[in-house]
Amino acid sequence: MLSGLAPLMIVAMIGCGDDASVVQKIQVQRQARLQTETKQDHLGEVHSLLTRLIELNQDESRRQITYHLNRWLESVPMSQSDSQPKLLNTISDLLPAKRVDEIVLGDRFLRSDVSHLRDAYLFGAIAKWVDAPQSDDPLLTSWLVEQEEKLGAEQTNQLRSACRFFDWTIRNVALEPFVSPPALQITPPELPLGMVFQGAGYRQTDYESVWRGTGDSLQRAGVFTQLCRQAGITAAMLAIQSTETGQLIPWAVGVLVGENVYLFEPALGVFIPGPDQIGIATLAQARSDAAVMRRLNIPGFYDYPFSKQDVQQNIALLNVLPVGISSRMQHLESRLAGDRRMTVYTDVDQVAEQLDAAAGIAGVRIWEVPVLAEVYHAALEQAAQRDPLLGFWYFSRWAIMDADVESSRMFSLARWRHLHGQFDNDDEANVKGARPLYLSQRKPEFEIADLRIDVDLQKAYGIRRELGMAPEVYDRQVQQAQAMIRLGKQTATYWLSLIQYDDGRYDTAETWFRKRVLEDSQLSHWTPAARYSLGRTIEHLDKVDQAVELYKHTGDIQEHGNRIRARLLQKSESD
Repeated sequence: MLSGLAPLMIVAMIGCGDDASVVQKIQVQRQARLQTETKQDHLGEVHSLLTRLIELNQDESRRQITYHLNRWLESVPMSQSDSQPKLLNTISDLLPAKRVDEIVLGDRFLRSDVSHLRDAYLFGAIAKWVDAPQSDDPLLTSWLVEQEEKLGAEQTNQLRSACRFFDWTIRNVALEPFVSPPALQITPPELPLGMVFQGAGYRQTDYESVWRGTGDSLQRAGVFTQLCRQAGITAAMLAIQSTETGQLIPWAVGVLVGENVYLFEPALGVFIPGPDQIGIATLAQARSDAAVMRRLNIPGFYDYPFSKQDVQQNIALLNVLPVGISSRMQHLESRLAGDRRMTVYTDVDQVAEQLDAAAGIAGVRIWEVPVLAEVYHAALEQAAQRDPLLGFWYFSRWAIMDADVESSRMFSLARWRHLHGQFDNDDEANVKGARPLYLSQRKPEFEIADLRIDVDLQKAYGIRRELGMAPEVYDRQVQQAQAMIRLGKQTATYWLSLIQYDDGRYDTAETWFRKRVLEDSQLSHWTPAARYSLGRTIEHLDKVDQAVELYKHTGDIQEHGNRIRARLLQKSESD
């Protein structure tokens, strides 16, 4: 009864005249202010969680991020849309229509959206520190200065940024072959959509490629185009369509600057040199000057598989997932500002129109590889749960960062800080940098050998001798942990060497590459990449002849492209 009288009492107190309208106005203003504060708080929570994602429980952080996004959406509703981008039709056979509708047209944020937001955040963080003079390729510095007169400052800066992103990608994503069979004898699981086990491009996502620092040429292209997108640069994988089978054959990444499409070759690890081996070739130049493609041959060693005739018509493939073209991502991106700004939405139809206008582009599609990578990842995870041997291989490959033990958590934190460009300690913020964190992973050999009797180290690597455990089982645990520690030490040493380069400490970087990574006793799967990085390092120290010899090392997976760089380096010295 009293609760029913309350509204009447309030009306009596306020009155029915001007006072009521004033109070109503105040209430409306207050409500608007509260809504604004709520919106800012929720997006602030999302950003804060993304910055610390690697330190948090993954399931719980995904739940929280999704919760805050949907709470924010309640206060800032988005307009309903029932139209899909036209380009979505180009991947309609890869996902069920119902799933596409849920991802693209859905008006609620999904937990699966968090991976997309994580990627946008991380690639944006990388792009911010990489897009700086220390990432310049010395072979292009003078040429880029000359381009300012032709292109103007804005377009030249875009091209310069793209060059920095490509250079960083090649140095930081060690090249793997297209087919990468596991060391163990594993029965390949059945995979959807005609995919094969450990197939090219899709066997890991762009995030996994940059996180692990390895990838085949398609995965390198994925990392490179992700960095370009975060800087507002249009980049696409270029593919030639077979006249016999209709199959698309990717060959280079094209970066659209103004009306020109500049060519970068991720398999070779070099930009495609322009006419007379000066600067970067455009697609128009490759289509008109046969020498551009012909100079990708290394007589007596390598023949490049494509010629001027082959590259006349190209399909541009956009590295974007369906979630990245959804209305909710468009709505979210429009509200991100300041430190929270990142590219989470792509207007694929508009980008397609821009690329279609360039000479030599015969069509634009969404690239199927990123979509397949998501499907492959989910399918393989399920298969690994069913097959113990597959599960052991799947979960142990990157246990140095992914295992649920203290050492792996420290290693993953080091990698996270590395990719943020946070190399050294920030004492004011009480934040440890990548350099000291990596150093902590470089256990001395005597300590690794003493793992059996070092209880603290055993705890850090998850070794437990349960009551009644057979001695051989315990021995196997110790041996596996020792192998993991040595792999972690090799990886930390290599990544520390890369940090020395990116920090401009070329003398120190040379020492690390030569004496800690490339010593005969330290050889690992990082060796070919380290040899290339050593060459890049000593270029800065004016040891050109030594760098050329390193680039001509026989048998390295990137030898073809390295020899092209050696030729360009010798030409720049003689000019």
